[in-house]
Amino acid sequence: MASILAKKPKKMKLKELKILGQQLLSSRAHINNLPLLLGFISPSSPPPYVLESLLSLQSFFTTVLADLPPSQSSKKRPRIDDSAKQDPEFIYRTWLRSKFDEFVTLLIEVLISPDTEDALREILLDSFMEFVKLGNGGSFYSSIYHKLLRSIVNSPTPVDFLSELLALKYFKYIDVRYFTFISLEKLAKALDTKDTADDETAGGDGDSGSQSRESMELSIHKIHYIISHIPPLEGNDGKSEYEMWSGSGLPSNEEHDKKKLSKAQKAEDKGWKAEKQTNNVLSPASIAKRMKLKFTKAWISFLRLPIPVNVYKEVLATLHQAVIPHLSNPIILCDFLTKSYDIGGVVSVMALSSLFILMTQHGLEYPNFYEKLYALLSPSIFMAKHRAKFFQLLDSCLKSPLLPAYLAAALAKKLSRLSICVPPSGELVIIALIHNLLRRHPSINCLVHKEDGDESEEDKNDSGSEKRPGIDHFNSEESNPIKSNAMRSSLWEIDTLRHHYCPPVSRFVLSLENDLTVRSKTTEMDIKDFSSGSYATIFGDEIRRRVKQVPLAFYKATPTSLFPESEFCGWTFKYEGSNEIKEQKTVEEDDASTKRQRIEC
Repeated sequence: MASILAKKPKKMKLKELKILGQQLLSSRAHINNLPLLLGFISPSSPPPYVLESLLSLQSFFTTVLADLPPSQSSKKRPRIDDSAKQDPEFIYRTWLRSKFDEFVTLLIEVLISPDTEDALREILLDSFMEFVKLGNGGSFYSSIYHKLLRSIVNSPTPVDFLSELLALKYFKYIDVRYFTFISLEKLAKALDTKDTADDETAGGDGDSGSQSRESMELSIHKIHYIISHIPPLEGNDGKSEYEMWSGSGLPSNEEHDKKKLSKAQKAEDKGWKAEKQTNNVLSPASIAKRMKLKFTKAWISFLRLPIPVNVYKEVLATLHQAVIPHLSNPIILCDFLTKSYDIGGVVSVMALSSLFILMTQHGLEYPNFYEKLYALLSPSIFMAKHRAKFFQLLDSCLKSPLLPAYLAAALAKKLSRLSICVPPSGELVIIALIHNLLRRHPSINCLVHKEDGDESEEDKNDSGSEKRPGIDHFNSEESNPIKSNAMRSSLWEIDTLRHHYCPPVSRFVLSLENDLTVRSKTTEMDIKDFSSGSYATIFGDEIRRRVKQVPLAFYKATPTSLFPESEFCGWTFKYEGSNEIKEQKTVEEDDASTKRQRIEC
């Protein structure tokens, strides 16, 4: 025994390490083996040594952990008399508590180390979560779990496998999700405070500032990965039973009640609460309510961080489906979404889905919504990744019968102008949107056909401008739709699509020739059928289309000219094989031969 203890850890064999573990579990007399075994829980130790030490230490601490005093850093640590501090048993158990805290720290260090093998990391995580389950007298050990999440978020290197493993194996338990939300809220607030302090002290060292910013972005990436992989709560009806990792379930509200009770009341109710504690289990409805509250606090704290652009787009892409339905009060996202909508470009397009839900389902009032929507219409939107969802939302936003005529006309005219410079798939969407606009708002049907003599009051009073036919009064550069003069214009751009080179576009535009004011004879276009179009979908539809008259590779009648004379008035096109040219050549040849004969004579 003495020879084994005298050896250095690096020179110890695996068999000898196993003997140390067996001795530690057999008798308290071998308690000095505990520091030796802790020395092998290190990223630099070989995996078999780490695994052997882990098995021995886990077996040892599982049996004694319930009898250990609270940690030195614990806020719930009771006040201890001086006489009790001198008790050898108390000193021994306090020492064991410090060794357990050291063991937890070493486990986390190995877990987040980039040198740790994935198989070993999975075993370490399972052992760590066992202590989370049992290490607090049967209740969820939230303090060491928070320490794990804090180490993951603040790690200078990515730990994707560990985060993925945690989400895959343990986020199915309600109490794990609950305390994960609590920890992420604290971590997000700490990062927000740190970012504010860094901004106030910035300006000295540029390199340190950039490193701090990179570290902040990496931490935000990790928080987003964890919080976005927590599945939503199933069974919000309050009747479903939830699976717990720890046996005690979620903490009750007794902790808050204790603060309100006086010392006398606590003494009187102490025995009664001890009897009630076993039956004090939260109902599924209470669990669902508390989970929704923690979910809301965690997400709001995260959204207040300086989120990088790539994470910002990922958040906006899933916010309307993965976050808003599970918030306790979705209207609290109005500031975040309105700021995102005001940014412009792709970010505004992605924020439109969530903002539309808040406006239609939660009563959000946004006065400049349609003006910002009008400004989003640009050629780039037809190449955006999320254009399909945007066009569907755009069509939904234009369904209101209370939409002013000038605004409906401005949107129709803006779309009509964009049809000149977008791909054929975008032109199909534009035709469908304008079709629905004309059908829903008969007051703007004047844009379909307007004669030169049809002058509005504004045109008649406009004495400063000369009356010139063919002038389009629409100002496409104007950001305010009321000043765009759309009602003085017409949809002449749509008429040009009748001669478009792409057959689906030229065929589809004929649908606007119907009288759309007769609602009983027309139906609205489903924008979903056109919003995801591209050159590939158009080509696929064309080759699957059954054609009644097949174009032939020869002419039934030999053409006499390259272009018909009706298209080029005053021009004639003749080819060398025509009879007229042959007769003219014969006459010229006869004249030439006659001249030669005269010369010879």
